[in-house]
Amino acid sequence: MEELMSNEHSTRQRAPRSFPYELRTFPCRLVDGEVPAEVSAWIQAVALGFHGDAPTPELAKRYVECEQADERMATGAYLKDTVSPAGAWGVDYPVATYAYHRKTLNVGGGTLLPVHQITAVTVRPSHRRRGLLRAMMGSDLAQAKAAGIPVAALTASEATIYGRFGFGVATHASDIEVNVKGGLDFIVPAAAEQGQVEIADPATVRDVHNEVFAKVHAGRYGSIGRHDMYRLSASGHGNYGSMEPVKNVRAALHYDQHGAVDGYVTYKPSTDSSLATVQIVDLLAASDGAYLALWKFLGSLDLIEVITWSMAPVVDPLEWAMAAKRRYKRTSTEDLLWLRILDTPAALAARDYRADGSLTIHVGDPLGHASGIFRIDVIHGKATVTRCPEDGSVPFGLSMGVSELSSLYLGAVSAQTLHAAGRIREDLAGTVAAFDALFAAKESAHCMTNF
Repeated sequence: MEELMSNEHSTRQRAPRSFPYELRTFPCRLVDGEVPAEVSAWIQAVALGFHGDAPTPELAKRYVECEQADERMATGAYLKDTVSPAGAWGVDYPVATYAYHRKTLNVGGGTLLPVHQITAVTVRPSHRRRGLLRAMMGSDLAQAKAAGIPVAALTASEATIYGRFGFGVATHASDIEVNVKGGLDFIVPAAAEQGQVEIADPATVRDVHNEVFAKVHAGRYGSIGRHDMYRLSASGHGNYGSMEPVKNVRAALHYDQHGAVDGYVTYKPSTDSSLATVQIVDLLAASDGAYLALWKFLGSLDLIEVITWSMAPVVDPLEWAMAAKRRYKRTSTEDLLWLRILDTPAALAARDYRADGSLTIHVGDPLGHASGIFRIDVIHGKATVTRCPEDGSVPFGLSMGVSELSSLYLGAVSAQTLHAAGRIREDLAGTVAAFDALFAAKESAHCMTNF
């Protein structure tokens, strides 16, 4: 997620502060073919927060063209009833920024659940610790809940900010290095020989990205929708910060047995190592066969010793397909997707379940959106979720916060682990094990999207 905030906070009592700000929300779109002044100032404030170059009018227009395709809504916090000091940015520039767009989340069983994706969060250093993030986040989540969106999501570059708002880590991604010196051999060679891989112009990836991603997204548990800028960044045709094409990006397409494109890889040389290295820019594959075939292609590149990738799945078929498993090196693993359940019955009823069963849980939510006592009854892999009275008449087996439930939702962690960490309470013996049996995922969730 595009965001920048200090994670420092205090538990000391403080005197109430005035809130000299006005929150305004508006669409990121062109008007008569031009960027409105309000949107332009907001873009400049976002660039400041991420230490990016000040966008030119032409660059801002390119950004807005993509954001308009996503129907992105921007929020700015503006000083009110004041004037800026001489020489400083005027009050028409927001001191804090925030945005959202809405896509879908693959929660298994063929279900793509509507999701509220938060991005572009910044607060100007001179206006921090004044409740701006809480005001923007609180207002936005309430509106998303009112609109019937059951889950919110973000990707975070700082890991200690969003738990207080009910977000929990839902997927991870790994940085990997694969030694391909002399080629890449497979235990079952035929597994990596399905379909056909051919070199293509990177512009082709830009054009087929949305179609290929739709295939991958429909079948990949944990996948979340991509914003329009991905067409450009995946193909080396631009990204936030610069819309100049990256000249050394190369591409290869995978064709299935019917000749349809069902995967691609884009890659470029890397100078971060003393070894001859290629860095994967983006890799999408709609089938296991396409995935391994693209890796076989990468392993066949002449003069290359190492392939690196920063978005590899934590559970990676490649690692177990390679004849020499030691040549697969996982250098780091970090959280990627964070979820925040807004509507507990809707979210829990939407996901797929591996086993049948029943249990009752208590969920706490500091913002009130997901809190309550809920009975979950799963029959043939589908859940009915019933809100129960909170008058003490209904016993519950587990107590947890919405952040914990959001992490459990796709199977990023087990209830047993969170119980051992002191983050959930077992009120009836055996409920932790029952929860894990009910919520066990059929596969490891993997998100391929930063936003």
